[in-house]
Formats: sequence, C-alpha cells, structure tokens
Amino acid sequence: GARLQTNLCNESLMLEKLPACGKSFEEMMKKVDSRKWCNLTEFIMYYDNFTQCTEREANNASCFWPNPLAEGFITGIHKQFFSNCTSEKVHWEDPPDEILITLILIPVMLTCAMITLVVWCSKRSDIL
Repeated sequence: GARLQTNLCNESLMLEKLPACGKSFEEMMKKVDSRKWCNLTEFIMYYDNFTQCTEREANNASCFWPNPLAEGFITGIHKQFFSNCTSEKVHWEDPPDEILITLILIPVMLTCAMITLVVWCSKRSDIL
C-alpha cells in the first residue's frame, strides 16, 4: 500500500523565521504616520504582506497556519503597533419606563385586537 508521509512542524525554525516578517512590517509601518496606525486603510497592504509572510514561514517549517506560536507572535506585533486602537464601547441603557411600557403594550394590544377581529369575523361568516 501507499505510505503516508507526515511532516512534523519545526517550531524552532518557524520561531527563528517569524521575526523577519515582523522586522519587515516594522520597516513598512515607518512610512505611515503613527497617528494613522489605527486607520487600516493607511497600511492594509503592509499588513497583508506581513500576514502572507507569517503564513509562508509557518508553511516552510511544515507548520499549519495560524497556530498558537504564530498567533502569539502576531499578537505581539498587534500590541506593538495597535495597542492604542481600542474602540470605545457603547453603553446601552434601557429607555425610560414610560417608553418601555408603551413599547411592550403596543404589540400586546395589537395581538389581542387581531385575535378579537379573527374570532369576530369567523362568527360573522357563520351567519352569512
């Protein structure tokens, strides 16, 4: 029968090669004003090159991508460049009680009215 060959992930080789991807990305990001680092459109091509580089190096080391080690490296790059890019979270609040009660009662009343109308129409059709 055919013999299945499995290549084991060479993690040390991958970890040796990934910093070159980070260095290249760092050099490209120097071209972007640091105040624009949170605007993805300013550096999307650089980030795409970085992603392809990490994937290529993982594959060259017979590792799947993404993997925990590569993700850890990528997270480190994110912390280095994008740690100040967190978006503000919207704090949702319930509406005032008067509005909330109205929003609850309107569908309940419409449902009751529709049921009443259906029952009334079904009794009316029996008479005709």
